[in-house]
Amino acid sequence: MREMTIGQFYSTDSHVHRLDPRVKIVITFVYVISLFFMRSMVMYGLAFIALLVYIKLSNIPLRYIIKGTKVLVWFLLFTVILQLFTVQGAQTIIEWNFIRITKAGVYAACYLFLRLMFMIVGSSMMTYTTTPNQLTDGLEKMLSWMNKLRVPVHELAMIMSIALRFIPVLTEELDRIMKAQMARGVDFKEGNIFERLKKMMPIIVPLFVSAIRRSNELALAMDARCYHGGEGRTKMKPLKYKRGDYIAYALVVIYLIILIVIKRMLHLSMFDAMAGNL
Repeated sequence: MREMTIGQFYSTDSHVHRLDPRVKIVITFVYVISLFFMRSMVMYGLAFIALLVYIKLSNIPLRYIIKGTKVLVWFLLFTVILQLFTVQGAQTIIEWNFIRITKAGVYAACYLFLRLMFMIVGSSMMTYTTTPNQLTDGLEKMLSWMNKLRVPVHELAMIMSIALRFIPVLTEELDRIMKAQMARGVDFKEGNIFERLKKMMPIIVPLFVSAIRRSNELALAMDARCYHGGEGRTKMKPLKYKRGDYIAYALVVIYLIILIVIKRMLHLSMFDAMAGNL
């Protein structure tokens, strides 16, 4: 948990950091949605190249990003293994007793792993390059049309921003509680899975108490500063699109066009192969 970097802002100067937060929200949304329409390694290769270019332009070290994904390795492995054994096909690769692994299951597991990994890293890039205040302003500006429907856009954006900001705070609090328990002789690496879960109870309860206490202190601080939502509030730095933002939008459109062209070409080639077999 000490190596968890997801949700934290990486302070540096780059082209991506200088982009409007609305542009980065759109880039993340388009990139994540596009991953669900990919059905070949060529399309995933395009997504990988686009992600590498985005990381390069952000000036964030690759080892820093990889370090943040280590926490989710077990979740990814469990999901991939589950996909490997549940998806069945015609061509069997391994069959032993009740275990049966097919070629379709291997492809599905590989695609799922790439999709989840790209999704985690791609969405994390938004928090790495955008401060919580900028993210709040961007969401509020993009969803301002919902104010006409009496939707509390400012309050919702503030809630999301506070939730993202609390991720590293709660991580540090969890590490502090675990060190305090280890100083009292608790060994979290010994015992079976049930014994380890039992040892987690003295950690979970203080963590929830700390989170509630921090949220109460934050609410009192906001009330003491006369915070009453977004009505009548002005911005110290109003959001305005610049030349680099329009270039970023153009690159997103080019990415989508290339993706559509590749998918169309693969579809036509598959159709031609089926027609040739007939």
